[in-house]
Formats: sequence, structure tokens, C-alpha cells
Amino acid sequence: MKKMFGSLSVAMVLVLSLFAAGVLADSHTAKLRVVHASPDAPAVDVYVNGDLTLEEVPFKADSGYLDVPAGTHTVEVFAAGSEYSEGEAVLQADLSVEAGQAYTVAAANTLESLEFVVAEDSMSVTEGKAKVRVGHLSPDAPAVDVGIIGGDAVFSGAEFPAVTDYTELDAGTYDLEIRLSDGTQVLPLEGTEFAADTVYSVFAVNTADSLEVLALVDYEAAASPDGMPTTGLGTPEQSQMNWSLAAGSFVLAAGGGLFLRRRFQH
Repeated sequence: MKKMFGSLSVAMVLVLSLFAAGVLADSHTAKLRVVHASPDAPAVDVYVNGDLTLEEVPFKADSGYLDVPAGTHTVEVFAAGSEYSEGEAVLQADLSVEAGQAYTVAAANTLESLEFVVAEDSMSVTEGKAKVRVGHLSPDAPAVDVGIIGGDAVFSGAEFPAVTDYTELDAGTYDLEIRLSDGTQVLPLEGTEFAADTVYSVFAVNTADSLEVLALVDYEAAASPDGMPTTGLGTPEQSQMNWSLAAGSFVLAAGGGLFLRRRFQH
């Protein structure tokens, strides 16, 4: 009995320690995901607060979620392999993030008009439901609707460079399409599966004549103890959408800097 009590005590201390660590992380850090959505831009390097954080990011790749300290960070984009020079970035912005929140930052538009599109991501969903939003990141495409093929629109009038609010749907498989306001189909998305207890961002990217989608998992309740997707994305078996895989471990944050440079492969 004494041995059992000792084992239980050790287990309880371990659980409490892990819980405390999670609370501490949530109270000091935010999650940040970077997406390369500029169709004519080359692969890029991304610097955060002057430190090379993401290396050789190609078009349509994403970083998965990175842990960053809460506060304001200077994010700069350079052509891959360029020497860092303060003030010479092709795109630069000061991004403020709040502890416990998650964000997607997309480098969008054409190379001559490159801009950041920033959206706050949802990390919760009603049990048994799927939650979905659409981002229009195709620089020359007109406003579009996303809906059931031959049926009602789920998202109406999505315009570049906006990201819609989330909508909760019944989990299941949908035959969707991206279409113009007059009903003309732009891109069919048959057999699109939305799993229960999962949050998705579906981004329309590339040029109007080559439109395609990136479907990213923002949150998956069963993926890990903290609800974060284990890879940051789904898999081709989960959907017939064009999934863009970016492998690698999370970047750990401390102080004002980021550690572990990650090389992307597309």
C-alpha cells in the first residue's frame, strides 16, 4: 500500500507539473503559421526580429505552427539565399501577437505588390462538428462563392485579399465548388472531407487561370494533448484537395528570438 501511494504521488506531481508547464506556455506564447501565397515570387527566407527563422520557403508551402513569445515582432521576407540587410526586405511588417492565440500570416499578391495577409485562427470547435473558413489569396481572381455543387453557397462574395469568418458544418464529405457570383464554376472540389472536431482554413491561391486550394488544419481535438495537429496539416487520404506538406518539428521560443531554423521542401 505504501509503495502504491508513493507511485500515485509521483504520478500526481508529474501531471501537475505538465499542467503547470502548459499554462505557463499559454500565458507567455502565441502560435504563428507562415504561408507563401505569392504565385510569382521565388522561394523566400523569413526573418523574425533579425534572426533567420524559415529558410527556402517555396510557393504554396506553410510552416506549421511556431511558438513565439507574445508581443510585437518584426517579420521580414527576403529572396531565398539573399544576404540579410536591415531595411532591404522585399516585405516587412511589425506583427503583434497575444498570448494563447494563434495566427496565420500569408505573403500574398504578386511580387511587385507583395503584402502580408494576417488572420487570427480558431482553436476550438463544437463537439462533433467541423469548422471551416475560406481565404481568397488569388491576386487576379474576382470575388467568388464557395458552395455545394449545384446548391447553396456556404461562403459568398469572398474577395482578394480577405479571409472569411469561420462557419461550423456537420462533419462529412461534401461536393464543393468555387464559382463566380453568376454560378459559373471556377474550380470543382468533389469529395472534400471535413472531419469532426477539426478546424480548417481553405485558401484559394495561384492565378485565376490556374486556381487551386491549400487546405490547412488549424486545430484537431484528437491530434495531440493540446489539440494541435501533429503535422500542421491533413493528408491526401483525408481530402481530395491539394494539401501542401511541410515537415519538421515546432520551433521553440525563448526571450525575443526563435531557435531551430527549418528548411522547407515542397
